[in-house]
Amino acid sequence: MRAERLLSVLMLLRSRGRMTAAELATELEVSERTVLRDIEALSLSGVPVYSERGRHGGFALVPGYRTDLSGLTLHESIALLSGGGRIDSPAAARAKRKLEASLPDAHRGQVADAARRILVRPDGFVKAADDLDALPPVQQAVVAGRRIAVVYQRPGAEPTERVLDPIGLIVAGDTWYLVANSQGDERMYRISRMKDVRLLDEPADRADSVDLEQVWERRRDAFRSGFTPLDVTVACSPESVKALTRGPVSVLSVEPASDATETVGGVRVTLRFGDGAHATRILWWLSFDIELSVIEPIALRRELEERAQRLAPVHSELPVPAFAPSTSPEQR
Repeated sequence: MRAERLLSVLMLLRSRGRMTAAELATELEVSERTVLRDIEALSLSGVPVYSERGRHGGFALVPGYRTDLSGLTLHESIALLSGGGRIDSPAAARAKRKLEASLPDAHRGQVADAARRILVRPDGFVKAADDLDALPPVQQAVVAGRRIAVVYQRPGAEPTERVLDPIGLIVAGDTWYLVANSQGDERMYRISRMKDVRLLDEPADRADSVDLEQVWERRRDAFRSGFTPLDVTVACSPESVKALTRGPVSVLSVEPASDATETVGGVRVTLRFGDGAHATRILWWLSFDIELSVIEPIALRRELEERAQRLAPVHSELPVPAFAPSTSPEQR
């Protein structure tokens, strides 16, 4: 374990430059005393690490000291580092440090910038299967800082060609978005609505740095401000609670059912939806996969009941398809 920690110290100093004992201790989740012992061990083993005193002091490697390279290409390094937001474990953190330290100096800045331009968030605006055919060229444009021309189709509108200056990519839940400048205005575009993406031989008009976390928070708040949240209480089984959280839905509480009429599964779950239409759409869709009962609001319960009643006669009046005599029961 200590050998692995010593390697981690070496990789951190290689990739980040000068670091204080406190910074190293926080990164490695050990005490500062342990860090000082590790620094001494590295020095005794021949690693050219030195200390600088003062307000901006710390530990650093002698300039020019190189560790073994990993053999990864620039694009492979970008792919691994920019996708790190999906992995949260000590092993992943160690792997990332090793990768950062192994990068050639000429690549480190470009890889770091590319990683900052891709944000991974577990929460999203919507829950839907996405067509991501346009993602590879868009990713290439984001990393390379190139302007793109795309055909974009908004719901209910005709496809239009747009010229965009890519800023960064955000994957929220299962949905990918491109943050881009369009005629000077910053906007978000859903990747699944793009096709015929072409990289133009022009640099993207964008700032040298970007805070995608700030962009995401601002866009999400603006999206939610257009709705009046609705809290809904449902009864279901404990196993169904996870299915209820699909999409932009917040679970406010989960507690045992307190009434004999709430025997659908044994728990009461209070959920917060974007608005009434959103609650109706999501719960109607989920009711085909799991058994649940809306407790309140009553108006939503009645809306779902009326929707089911309207649908039942349509299916009962449909003619039963006739099968050829040779059709086997398994084929039916």
